[in-house]
Amino acid sequence: MTHSGMPPAGARRHEPDVETIVGGILGGDRHLLSRAITLIESQKPEHQEKSHQILDRCMQHKRSSIRIGVTGSPGAGKSTFIEALGEVIIRDGLSLAVLAIDPSSRQSRGSILGDKARMEKLSGRKEAFIRPSASSGHLGGLSPKTHETIVLCEAAGYDVILVETVGVGQSEVEVETMVDFILLLMLPGSGDELQGIKRGIMEIADAIAITKTDGAQEGIASLSKTEFEAALRMLPAKYPFWHREVFLTSSLKGSGIEEVWRNITGFMDLMRGNGLLLEKRREQLRHLLYGLVEQMLKKEFFQNPDVSILQAGIENQVVSSQLSPFTGASILMDAFIRRR
Repeated sequence: MTHSGMPPAGARRHEPDVETIVGGILGGDRHLLSRAITLIESQKPEHQEKSHQILDRCMQHKRSSIRIGVTGSPGAGKSTFIEALGEVIIRDGLSLAVLAIDPSSRQSRGSILGDKARMEKLSGRKEAFIRPSASSGHLGGLSPKTHETIVLCEAAGYDVILVETVGVGQSEVEVETMVDFILLLMLPGSGDELQGIKRGIMEIADAIAITKTDGAQEGIASLSKTEFEAALRMLPAKYPFWHREVFLTSSLKGSGIEEVWRNITGFMDLMRGNGLLLEKRREQLRHLLYGLVEQMLKKEFFQNPDVSILQAGIENQVVSSQLSPFTGASILMDAFIRRR
């Protein structure tokens, strides 16, 4: 220590141990919850080992929550809508965790919107926890560690966990593997986008909310509602007991938000009542298990010394058409298996 009582420059700050972090999470300590999320997002082996211990402990203290995925086209006002929905959820006496996934720069892997002030009103509420995470170029519109973060937020006792995905696209259906209800946000007059997205995200949406329907947009919004309702009727039913609705909403005026929340809670009551929620959670854990196995295998493969020796040469032969990608992949896989 220096004479001033401060640790010397460059000294490592004390990192809390697993017991302290887990105890803090279970006790609702936001700071330690944030520290744990940072650990699980870290690529350092020592952090990964520690985060696995924390997750194992937290899995034993899971509490029932409502998991909502919010997705939509760019400019649909996801953050503004979530803030308005969050106010309604908190008014119902519930606590809320928002996992806001920011798009990442492929060059720096950093979050593009990370510095942007978002959901200012909601972030000031003691009942809300907001965690922005970079997607790191991960397909599916999510952070690579979104599911693990959900587990931690459930252990921390949050009643509702809301996952805001990057944008809309075919790959974004991955959100279904970790949430209970998927809400698709669309802008008035966006009916032209239907053909491009209906085989992807529309098939897994449980409801659609048309946003920014105030002012001059009201007439266009009503027409869009009819178009989306017709599109949903053409798709196979996701659940035999559930009729998917289209809502007109305005985050600015607060209209339609309450109706969307009642729709979500009604869906959750039905899912619990017929035992489907438990089945869905089991399927989500199964998906997480094999997703983690795939990640670990991929990491092992590319860190394998024999694969590393051959990789550049095989790649050059493939891109110069001296070798087919199929044969190249087989050679690398054979090298990987021989090493084991």
